[in-house]
Amino acid sequence: MATGKMTERVKCLIIGSGPAGYTAAIYAARANLAPVLYTGLRAGGQLTTTTEVENFPGYPEGVTGPVMMEDMRKQAERFGTNIRFGIVTSVDFSAAPREVTIDGGQTIAADAIIIATGATARYLGLPSEERFRGSGVSACATCDGFFYRGKDVAVVGGGDTACEEAIYLSGLCREVHLIVRKNHLRASKVMQQRVFDAPNINVLFEHNTVELFGTDMGLEGVRLARRAGEPDASFTEIRVDGFFLAIGHVPNTDIFKEYLQLDAAGYIITEGTSTRTNVPGVFAAGDVMDPVYRQGITSAASGCKAAIDAERYLVMGC
Repeated sequence: MATGKMTERVKCLIIGSGPAGYTAAIYAARANLAPVLYTGLRAGGQLTTTTEVENFPGYPEGVTGPVMMEDMRKQAERFGTNIRFGIVTSVDFSAAPREVTIDGGQTIAADAIIIATGATARYLGLPSEERFRGSGVSACATCDGFFYRGKDVAVVGGGDTACEEAIYLSGLCREVHLIVRKNHLRASKVMQQRVFDAPNINVLFEHNTVELFGTDMGLEGVRLARRAGEPDASFTEIRVDGFFLAIGHVPNTDIFKEYLQLDAAGYIITEGTSTRTNVPGVFAAGDVMDPVYRQGITSAASGCKAAIDAERYLVMGC
């Protein structure tokens, strides 16, 4: 345990401020758990990088991601959540109360902790990705595919996720280019067959994305290199309105790995249908423990569950 520093004691600490964190805060505050929430580096989480959100209940005309997260923040504050800007830089879950360190300095001891730190989508690292993020570049076909109905799009990746994204988009878009770095797909045989059977999915094997191009109005196309670095390398351009990354997500769990059970990909493992982790009094909600759905609404639902689990733990010790 930390020594030699002033330690603040709280009943319920929430780490993260996406839909899971804010929903947990709403439920915890209404249960008189006096939650303290630290936002992390990006207050509001991944949804603050999304333009239009049309699939979250309660917004019949749609809403921008930043506005929706601001609404959640205000609702959490309305019930008394103490929302603070700061990053949890280390944890000590070796004994109760569990301790966390904020920004390398302040120590918080909490009777219950809800981890809602999310997951970060992997990007290719191209400067042009940043330029068109939110105006053509997306890491979630289920979230943003609707905006590209009848248009041409590209998906990058060769695994099950990329194939699932391409198949989903093929039902909305005119043509889907699946950009695959290798000369084969890594997806399951069933998923591969579905891709090959789709008449409007064009698989581009041995292609690497070099650059995205467009105007201030949005993305217009992708420059590709075929067999890059080899004597027969060639370059080409395809015109697309949307560019979807499907090369995986990285759960934000590094600081917890000493204490919490993680799966092979780094996601927090929870007990059964609950949000309980292997450490009593520590719960996980949202994308940090969900490698499958990764939706705002499912994250919010798990935030609700985590707050209820935390309340039961604090009242009954289980």
